[in-house]
Amino acid sequence: MILLWLSLLVLFLDRVTKLAVVSKMAEGESFPVFENIFHVTYVLNPGAAFGMLPHNRAFFLVIGVAAVAVIWWMRKDILAEGWRIRSGTALFLGGTLGNLWDRIQTGLVIDFFDFRIWPVFNVADIAICAGVGLILWGMVQNGFLDN
Repeated sequence: MILLWLSLLVLFLDRVTKLAVVSKMAEGESFPVFENIFHVTYVLNPGAAFGMLPHNRAFFLVIGVAAVAVIWWMRKDILAEGWRIRSGTALFLGGTLGNLWDRIQTGLVIDFFDFRIWPVFNVADIAICAGVGLILWGMVQNGFLDN
């Protein structure tokens, strides 16, 4: 049950931060938090995390829905795994749902964290990357990648 709450927390944080940016900024507007290091920049992203593969809305909708469906289908197996895989899956699910929400609503994903040397991203992207990292770490710990 705590994993469901972790997924929902990620989704909540993603939605709240995106809504805050949309309500306070115009698209393309940038606010320096630390000049030339970190800005909050409102961008509408037509691609995947960090702007990869732009203008593939249908593809990302299908992938997002499929990822959620696979997690649901494998939930008993996932819950039997160690904390890294369980937590990683929860983070991945929350992030996927956050970006999927945007894609369903507008076809674009709201991004705003801008470190100037990296594509602009959001809370969901962080959760997805952290989730994949934890899942891979868990797989290595379990010897899954030894073959």
